[in-house]
Amino acid sequence: MAIFKGAAVAIVTPMHEDGKVNYEKLEELLDYQIANSTDAIVICGTTGESSTLTHGEHLQTIKFAIDKVAGRVPVIAGTGSNCTETAVMMSQEAASYGADALLIVTPYYNKASQKGLIRHYTEIANSVPETPIIMYNVPSRTGCNIQPATAVALAKNVKNIVGIKAASGDLSQIAKMMSMADGALELYSGNDDQVLPILSLGGLGVISVLSNVAPKNTHDMVMKFMEGDLAGAARLQLEAVPLINALFCEVNPIPVKTALNLMGWKVGPTRMPLCEMEPENEERLKKALVEYGIKLA
Repeated sequence: MAIFKGAAVAIVTPMHEDGKVNYEKLEELLDYQIANSTDAIVICGTTGESSTLTHGEHLQTIKFAIDKVAGRVPVIAGTGSNCTETAVMMSQEAASYGADALLIVTPYYNKASQKGLIRHYTEIANSVPETPIIMYNVPSRTGCNIQPATAVALAKNVKNIVGIKAASGDLSQIAKMMSMADGALELYSGNDDQVLPILSLGGLGVISVLSNVAPKNTHDMVMKFMEGDLAGAARLQLEAVPLINALFCEVNPIPVKTALNLMGWKVGPTRMPLCEMEPENEERLKKALVEYGIKLA
C-alpha cells in the first residue's frame, strides 16, 4: 500500500507576530486543506520552517497536526537532520505520536558520501521499524545528492524505506533510478513544475508547495493523470507554471507565506534569517495569484 497517491501539501507553519507558532491558525489550515481534497499533510518540512523551530516546537507541531487531522488523511512528519542521532530521536518521537510516515532529508552542510547516506538512512529506519520512510533528495538546498544506485539499494534492503521525494530537478537521474528500482520505490515529485513528467516515470503524486494556495487544482492535476485524462492534467500543470515560478522567485517559504497572507490567511512572518519579500517580487506574486484566479483579501 502506498503512503498516499495524489497531492500532499508541504504545509507552512503559521506564526504569531512575535514569532511563536500559531496553533489555532494551523488547525484552520489543516481543515481547509482536507476540505479541498489534499491527499496527505507533510508537517515540519522545509516549507514548515523546520530548520528554525526548536526541537520542542518541532515535535509539538508534529503532534498537534497528527492529533487534529485524526486519521482523515495520512500525516507525514519531517524529522530529518544533518545529525543522525538527532534524526533518530525526532523520528522515534514522531512515530510514537502516530505519524503515518516520516520524510527524511539528506544531511545538509556536513553532507555525506553515498556510503554515509546508506548508513544514515539505515540507522534512522531501523530505529522506527514499523514506520514508513520517504527519503528527500533536494541537492540545491543540501549540497548532497542521493545517487540512483544508493536510493535503490536502500529501498531494496531496508524494509521500511519505501519512497523518495525527488527534488533534484534532474529527470534523467529520476528515470535512471526508477529503471533500476524495478517497482521497489514509491516516487513523489518534490517540484511543482515537474509533477506530470515525474508521474509519467511512475510517480504516485507530489509533495507540494503550490497546494498551500491551490489544493484542489493540485490534487486534480494528479488525479486527472491517474485517470488517463492526460490533456486535462497537462492543462492544469501548464496553467500553474507562472504561479509556481512566482512562488519560488525567492527562497521558499517566503513567497508562499506571503501569498497566504495576501489571501487573508494571516499566517504571520517567517523566522530569521528568512525575511519579507522584495516589493517588486511581491507585486509579481500578487499578479500571478490574481491571474491564476485566486482572490486576494
